[in-house]
Amino acid sequence: MSVKQYTPAEKIKALGPGILVVGSFIGPGTVTSATRAGAQYGYALLWAVMFSVVAVIVMQEMSARLGVVTQRGLAEGLVRELEDKPVLKWIMVTLVASAITLGGIAYMGGDLTGTALGISTITGIPIRVIAPAWGLCVLVLINMGDAIKSLEKLLAVCVTTMAIVFVITMIIVKPNIIALLRGALPTIPEGSAMTSVALIGTTVVPYNMFIHATSARKTWGSPDQLPLARFDVNVSMIIGGIITGAVLITAGTVMHGMPVNSAVDMAHQLKPLLGDFAVPFLSVGLIAAGVSSAVITPLGVSYVLAGLFGWEMNNRDKRFLLTNLGVVLFGIIVAVTGFNPLTIIMMAQAANGVFLPIIVVAVVYITSRKRVLGKYVNTPLQIAIGSCVAVISLIIGVQSLLSLF
Repeated sequence: MSVKQYTPAEKIKALGPGILVVGSFIGPGTVTSATRAGAQYGYALLWAVMFSVVAVIVMQEMSARLGVVTQRGLAEGLVRELEDKPVLKWIMVTLVASAITLGGIAYMGGDLTGTALGISTITGIPIRVIAPAWGLCVLVLINMGDAIKSLEKLLAVCVTTMAIVFVITMIIVKPNIIALLRGALPTIPEGSAMTSVALIGTTVVPYNMFIHATSARKTWGSPDQLPLARFDVNVSMIIGGIITGAVLITAGTVMHGMPVNSAVDMAHQLKPLLGDFAVPFLSVGLIAAGVSSAVITPLGVSYVLAGLFGWEMNNRDKRFLLTNLGVVLFGIIVAVTGFNPLTIIMMAQAANGVFLPIIVVAVVYITSRKRVLGKYVNTPLQIAIGSCVAVISLIIGVQSLLSLF
């Protein structure tokens, strides 16, 4: 049977769920992680960005494919597949729920901190005052109807603007091509394990796989539309990777060896293009990135838990609503601890990287089952790449934990 062909215009029009995911992971954590990576280690961790792009394309495609083919979310599919294996089901549900919840709380803390950092840089109001107030605004936003669909166009604009500015800046500063090629070779310089896992954790975000499956099944209703879903994944994730790589390369060129402790420090990399407007632009960028990520984070955790435990996926179910509330409140606690805001953001991304292998194993497992996806199961290459993502993220995550001690 021939695969339905789509015109370029139809493919471009189909962009949506993937852009939503990119809008989620291109948040304050990505800008902070990539800036610090470049400033501290030059181009040495560029390989981690490249690895992240390959990993996020493979994992998000698996999630989108499952949503389109089965017309179910990832969590529901996992529970249904393990129905006749109660012990394994209990183990997997517990691991996934724990990883998603803890990672979501950490990410929420980083999102609130990043937005508060941007507002604080412009207004001078302390971050510990702004973060709780912004957290309350997030609660209002996530109760305003179908927040995910209404955000897609806004996120597309934010992602495009950030991509243009950082890519142009990267070209202007003229990075050393030979050094860039060396940075593509995997190495972990001394003390860089946590930064490496933060770069991966800020791109391959565990709950984004669940959001993608849910969003994809709402967007496409037939396996014939898989080419559209794949185009959406490939283009969106590559754009996200270009933004992350451009931030790291620009910081590695302009800021190598400089300390990075504030938004003003991070803005230094944009001065070759924006001059005196660099600080306000980056501050507004952190706010915009934090808005998109912070709204999606609690919804992502709620969608996952709803799928795992059979709740309704809307605020009419009190458990869904309380999960949104709990993630935001715990995120506020993380944001107002008094630690350096950039340290909070980096730790949040690292936490997601540590939890990542659990989710990757679950996704690869469910999308490799013929009784779930039939002829649309993973290819051997996809299984191999997914397994590599799990192993590499596990190794770097363990190194990151050990480095804390």
